[in-house]
Amino acid sequence: MTLLRLASLCAAFAVVSAAGAQDLDMIKARRELLKSMGKASKEPGLMLKGEAEFDLAKVQAALQTIQEQAPKLVKMFPETAKTGGDTEALLAIWETKSDFEQRYVKLAADAKAASALIKDEISFAEEFPKVVAQCGGCHKQYREKK
Repeated sequence: MTLLRLASLCAAFAVVSAAGAQDLDMIKARRELLKSMGKASKEPGLMLKGEAEFDLAKVQAALQTIQEQAPKLVKMFPETAKTGGDTEALLAIWETKSDFEQRYVKLAADAKAASALIKDEISFAEEFPKVVAQCGGCHKQYREKK
């Protein structure tokens, strides 16, 4: 085998290996981003249940976090980050990628609309559930149940 042919085979192997590699850093980053959104929504969730006092500032902060983070998530599910890293993402994400990505766009838009509409506890009770319904719908369709 010539040196040139050996080099070509090594290069081809490297390309195949890279294509099959999992982007564990991306999986970790998206998990952290999703956790930050969940953490931001925790207190307003307790408010909805009547388990915490209504606090408009905390609600607005949660909505701001969702508005900022949701659009970032659209790009955090590349082909190289389907499995590994304890991901809970179902392969359905990549099978219906357009629907999945549009959910994050809608989530950000719903959070922005809710932010403008929520002024008190009554408007919070009407509008915030619309935002978190997007989260729940995505979890049901695209997240592994543990």
